[in-house]
Amino acid sequence: MTENTATENTGATRRLARRRAAERRFRLYGMAAVGAALALLALILGGIAADGVSAFRQAEVRLPVTFEAAAVDGGDYGVLIKRALKSLFPEVRGRKAKRALYALASQGAARELRRMLLADPDIEDTTREVWLPASDDVDMFVKGEASGRIKADQATWIAALADDGRIEQRFNARFFTAGDSREPELAGILGATVGSLLTLVITFAVAFPLGVGAAVYLEEFAPRNRLTDLIEVSINNLAAVPSIVFGLFGLAVFLNLGGLPRSAPLVGGLVLALMTLPTVVIAGRAALGAVPGSIREAALGLGASRARAVAHHVLPLAMPGVLTGAIIGMARALGETAPLLMIGMVAFVVDIPTGPGDAATALPVQIFLWADAPERAFVERAAAAILVLLAFLAAMNLAAVVLRRRWERRF
Repeated sequence: MTENTATENTGATRRLARRRAAERRFRLYGMAAVGAALALLALILGGIAADGVSAFRQAEVRLPVTFEAAAVDGGDYGVLIKRALKSLFPEVRGRKAKRALYALASQGAARELRRMLLADPDIEDTTREVWLPASDDVDMFVKGEASGRIKADQATWIAALADDGRIEQRFNARFFTAGDSREPELAGILGATVGSLLTLVITFAVAFPLGVGAAVYLEEFAPRNRLTDLIEVSINNLAAVPSIVFGLFGLAVFLNLGGLPRSAPLVGGLVLALMTLPTVVIAGRAALGAVPGSIREAALGLGASRARAVAHHVLPLAMPGVLTGAIIGMARALGETAPLLMIGMVAFVVDIPTGPGDAATALPVQIFLWADAPERAFVERAAAAILVLLAFLAAMNLAAVVLRRRWERRF
C-alpha cells in the first residue's frame, strides 16, 4: 500500500512539473510574440521616421534681391530672382548654363517675393537679403540624397553658396501652412488636414446620434424576436464589411442619385459615418449592457418611466464607454483611404477648403498621392504626413483612454 501511494505521488509530481514547464513555455511564447510585434512596429515606425523627419526641414537660399519698380509693376518677379543669382555668379554665360543656375531656386520663389511686397510696399526699389525656397533637387542634394538631376556645375554653385552661408536647411513651416502643390518644396498638408477635420465633423455629427439612438433602442426597448436578432446580426456583419464597399455605396447613392458635390468633405463624412455607425452601435450596446440592472430597477421603483430611467440614469453611466467606442470608430475613419478614393477625393486640390461643400482631399489620400509621385521629395513628404497622421491617431486613442478612466464608474 505504501509503495502504491509513493508511486502515485511520484506520478503526480511529474505531471505537476510538466504542467508548470508547459506554463512557462506558454508565457515565453507570449512574451516572444509581443517582443516580435514590438520589434516589427519599431522597424516600421523607424523606417517611416527616417524618411519623413527630413521633410520638416527645407533647403533655402539667401539672395540679394533688388525690387526694381519696372519688374514689380509688370508682375515679373521671376526676373528679380534671376538677376539676384546672376549677381552672385557673374561668370556664368550661355543659355543652358543660365537655365541651370536659375533652376537652383524654386519656381514658387517668385510668389514669395510678391507676398513680401504686398506686406511691405516700402521695399520697392531697395535691395534686401531674402531667404527663398530652393528647388526640390537642391533640397535633396543638400540633405545628402543622391540626385542624378544635379549637374556638376550646379553642385559647384551649391558648394559656393554653402561656403558663403547663403544656403542652409531651415524649419519647413510651409509644410504645415500650405496646401498641395506640383512642386514638392511648396507642398503642404494644411488643405488635407482641414479636409480631414471637416470630414470627421460630418462623420461624428451623423454617426454618433444615430449610433447611440440605435444602441439605446436595441438594448433597452426593442423586443427580443427574430426581427431584432436579424438587425443585430446585420449590424455585426456591417462592422466587418470592407471599407471600399461603403465607398461604392456613396458613389452610387450620394453622388449619382443624390447629386451631391464630388470630392467634398460632406460626401466623405456621410460615407465614413455609414462605415463608423456599426462600431458606435456595438460599443454603445456593450456600454449600456455593463450598467447594473439595479440602476434601472431603482429608478423604476421611484416612479420614473422607462425612458426617463434610461435617459437620466443608465445612459450617463454608460457614456464613457459610448464615447470611447465613438472615438475609436472616428480614429479608424480618419485613416481610411479607399472610400474617399471612390467618391473623388483623390483630386489635386490646391486651395484650402472653407466649408464641407468645397472640393478637398484628406490626409490618407494626400499620402497616397504623394507616395505615387515620381519625385523623391514627394516620397519624403508622404512619410512626414504619415507621422502627422499617426500623431492624430495616437491623440484620439489617448483621448479615449483618458475619458474612460476619468468618467468610468465601477459597479
